[in-house]
Amino acid sequence: MNQNKFLYHAVLHLGDNALILGHRLSEWCGHGPVLEQDIAMTNISLDLIGQARMYLDYAGKLTGENKNEDDLAYHRDGLDFKNFLITEIPNGDFADTIARQFFFDQWNVLYTKALMESKDETLSAIAQKAHKEVSYHQRWSSEWVVRLGDGTAESKEKMQRGIDDMWMFTGEMFTQTDEEKALVAEEILPDAAALKAQWEEQIKRLISDATLEMPTDDFMQSGGKEGVHTEYLGFILAEMQYLPRAYPDAQW
Repeated sequence: MNQNKFLYHAVLHLGDNALILGHRLSEWCGHGPVLEQDIAMTNISLDLIGQARMYLDYAGKLTGENKNEDDLAYHRDGLDFKNFLITEIPNGDFADTIARQFFFDQWNVLYTKALMESKDETLSAIAQKAHKEVSYHQRWSSEWVVRLGDGTAESKEKMQRGIDDMWMFTGEMFTQTDEEKALVAEEILPDAAALKAQWEEQIKRLISDATLEMPTDDFMQSGGKEGVHTEYLGFILAEMQYLPRAYPDAQW
């Protein structure tokens, strides 16, 4: 088993999730519905970018080519990114953003908690720091799902639509590549599939608290971890990578 290669891909996936979702949330800076939530989303974005730096720095070391987090963030093409599709979906309105964050946060808080038990000391250390931040993200998005769902008729309608629209991207969180399964067997990665029941229990409880309806569509999108993305990722990378690609030797 080429464990180093498998681990590199797995760490890239975690870093790309944080990087792309962090970039998406940063687009809300200066555009939030109220100042407090504008700042909250910006802070969550900063947390995610910080987590991306830790994961991608570790991934760079695993290449054996002295790459750093900037090399991996700014000098890879879309086919090389391994993030979940849900992280690249456009923000839409506030309810759409909350729905996307809600589903991802519920997964991330479970995954980072399990990842703290990894036999890989670096991954375990990253997870310990990330879990503290992700726990706040989860509380924030959960509270907003309930607030919007159990609010006015308009907020309820928008929150339900956001939940329904994002649902098809959640199944990918619990699929595992053959490489990931090998790392699970070595107790380096947690078994994502084993987290699904607990995730669904949390989702159902909070959606019920929000007086919303659980989606019933079984169709799920996938492909992010294999480099098959929506068209939206290309636009994100074009914006995010333009400056370092145009001026690769620039010093700040």
